[in-house]
Amino acid sequence: MHVLTLTSLMQDYTGDDVNSHNFYAAILGEKTALKGGSGKVLETGPNDHIFIYYTDHGATGLLGMPSESDFVYAKDLIHVLKKKHAAKGYKSMVFYLEACESGSMFEGLLPKNMNIYATTASNAEESSYATYCDGDPGVPKQFGTCLGDLYSISWLEDCDANDLRKETFGVQYKRVRSRTNESHVMQYGDMSHIKEFLYTYMGATPKTHSYAPFTASPSESISRTVSQRDVALLYFLQKVNRAPTGSHEKLEAQKQLRKEIARRKHVDYSITKIGELLFGTERSSKVLMNVRPAGQPLVDDWECFKMFIRTYESRCGKLSTYGMKYTRAFANMCNAGVSLEKLVAVSDQACSKKHV
Repeated sequence: MHVLTLTSLMQDYTGDDVNSHNFYAAILGEKTALKGGSGKVLETGPNDHIFIYYTDHGATGLLGMPSESDFVYAKDLIHVLKKKHAAKGYKSMVFYLEACESGSMFEGLLPKNMNIYATTASNAEESSYATYCDGDPGVPKQFGTCLGDLYSISWLEDCDANDLRKETFGVQYKRVRSRTNESHVMQYGDMSHIKEFLYTYMGATPKTHSYAPFTASPSESISRTVSQRDVALLYFLQKVNRAPTGSHEKLEAQKQLRKEIARRKHVDYSITKIGELLFGTERSSKVLMNVRPAGQPLVDDWECFKMFIRTYESRCGKLSTYGMKYTRAFANMCNAGVSLEKLVAVSDQACSKKHV
């Protein structure tokens, strides 16, 4: 996690210091609340412009952190942003968010009167997509995975190709939305900021820099995209395919691949079984995957949502990047009035065998 000024490129937080607690403290400028890291925070006031770019795995209602047990929940993030606004900690803020179901972090939650403009890689109910993957032209084989996300590389490469003193957020949003053709890039909050120039928040390259505007269509510029949920599967599959036949390396790669597949099957089975035990076979899928109308937040009781996820993970194992696609199911259990005691009982029943 970086807390950057226009002249600093230092990594301020790495490893275990990258967590939701420090993320919130850094935004709020609360040095005394930090645990680890450089101690750098956003010491900003009413005349400052803030730009936040957040990228990680995500799910409906939450964002991932390096630790599998730590999440940034939508309600908590909005609370922090409201607190920063109330403290007059900025003049305006722009938030770029890359994650699966990233629209759910702002949908029905981010007010329009806080001088915050946000864009997301996807809407509230779909995956985002990785690109520049192993096997694509120009991607080094030694990495064995995908090097970027379609939304992120689109706005970053657009910045490289254009003069940020002349390009507005509105123009960039349209370009990124056009190029990100596997998910729906969204925008939230105060739309008046789409008329502002990028350099106000991002700075600009030297005036001597020559620009070569990117004009290629998505099909010409991106050879392949992969759902972020499947990137780990791709990584292990590529390891198996590349390892020499009969080698120890290949046997280990096959073992890792089988483990990943088993983990996915376990999550699929356990969530399905929990839903059936709670709502019956016929109603389960409809209740668990219900999507609320646009403009409404994911869940009414966010503490219930957090508790249900923790309860599942304590009894059935970590959701993992793949299993995070089921967080909507936990939100809908809360919305349906399921009690914690009932969830504990059905989770124990569904996951009675040792989880993966």
